[in-house]
Amino acid sequence: MPIDAATAVAAEPRSAEIAWDHKDVQLYHLGLGAGVPATDPDELRYTLESRLHVLPSFATVAGAGMGVVGGLSAPGIDIDLAAVLHGGQTVTLHRPIPVKGRAVSTSRVAAVYDKGKAAVLVLRSEAADEDGPLWTSDAQIFVRGEGGWGGDRGPSARVELPDRAADRTVERAIREEQALLYRLSGDWNPLHADPEFAKLAGFDRPILHGLCTYGMTLKAVVDTMLGGDVARVRSYRTRFAGVVFPGETLRIRMWAGDGRVQVSVTAVERDDAPVLADTVVEHA
Repeated sequence: MPIDAATAVAAEPRSAEIAWDHKDVQLYHLGLGAGVPATDPDELRYTLESRLHVLPSFATVAGAGMGVVGGLSAPGIDIDLAAVLHGGQTVTLHRPIPVKGRAVSTSRVAAVYDKGKAAVLVLRSEAADEDGPLWTSDAQIFVRGEGGWGGDRGPSARVELPDRAADRTVERAIREEQALLYRLSGDWNPLHADPEFAKLAGFDRPILHGLCTYGMTLKAVVDTMLGGDVARVRSYRTRFAGVVFPGETLRIRMWAGDGRVQVSVTAVERDDAPVLADTVVEHA
């Protein structure tokens, strides 16, 4: 088996210095579709350096050096990128992310689970600067065809949506070139750009990055449920339930709760096919 679970989990954490500034933040926000309308004061918080704040999901791309693809080169892991799908993502914020920063990111394989037909890798990254911890990010990565060795199946938590109509529903269009723009923030997996590679992975055309949908959804929640205040976000988790293609439209349904917003994301053009599930934004 190309995944040696014991070796991967026991490996020493890898640390690297990361840095970012307003240009990285602005590029990330533009990759999520921010800036429409271009002169809207609410959108300028994502695009204009003099008013800029940082969407917490930026933690998944900050520094662009130790992301998901980098984690797949850890000791004990030797896999084909065409067999990889991002299964879920959690980001926990310890304090707001600054517009310009320098930090040490420490990454490790926190767990390897056996789901039978697939293995699941939990890749954990923790970032801290001179003032202390900034964020903890967990990526759950499915590797098709690499399960079945008799290992721990791991948790299987599901979040039941409220049995009532959503409090807010918004739609967000995905531009045809959006995956090409988003990948400039550091995820160079050809699955999101190369039609031939996408066919090898079983898709008729490139798919949008799951983390792009993840960021678009958080922006929608912040803008419509949290008064546009990114500092209110404490944590954000999701399960990637299905793919979405550039050119499609996301339907984002939101339910307000006690200190949290539950979210469902579907693809409008494919009869509301699930895209994100078990999605919760914890907030102040």
